[in-house]
Amino acid sequence: KKQALKKIKALVKSGATLEPVEAGSSRGLIAKSFWGKAWCKHLESYSDYEYRLPRGRSYIRHGAVVDLKIQPQQVTALVNGSELYELTVTIDALPPKKWAAIKARCQGKIGSLIELLKGRISDEIMAIVTDPDEGLFPKPKEIHLNCNCPDWADMCKHVAAALYGVGVRLDTSPELL
Repeated sequence: KKQALKKIKALVKSGATLEPVEAGSSRGLIAKSFWGKAWCKHLESYSDYEYRLPRGRSYIRHGAVVDLKIQPQQVTALVNGSELYELTVTIDALPPKKWAAIKARCQGKIGSLIELLKGRISDEIMAIVTDPDEGLFPKPKEIHLNCNCPDWADMCKHVAAALYGVGVRLDTSPELL
């Protein structure tokens, strides 16, 4: 950990801007908002990830995600473990047909423009966009994981922590989705 902290200090000293992630709580829910909770619930719904997610939750709760950047179709992170690990998560683009289908299913379900501008979206629309099969969230086969840690699994604890970090970021910036 000392080695990782030394690397973090060197990065900051060299001008790097780090964006650490703080989980919503050290014991309860990691994310607080509808979007953040929905993202975390979505991750936990896939059995492919069930063995790595608990370690990732521990890492995010203990402040191990020292940098997390979300860009279109890509998440990059630095996660402090026995060393400072670099990872990239790429997510396939939402196919135009799927986006058109989501829009069509939502059509006519917005109560008023004023509600929408205030960020109030009906439960019906939220159910559509967070649907595990037909919604906006990616399926495991659409998520491509890469971490420079020695763990052989695609979903290591560092990647799991970063993916939970995405949920925390969605709390304050749902447009990142």
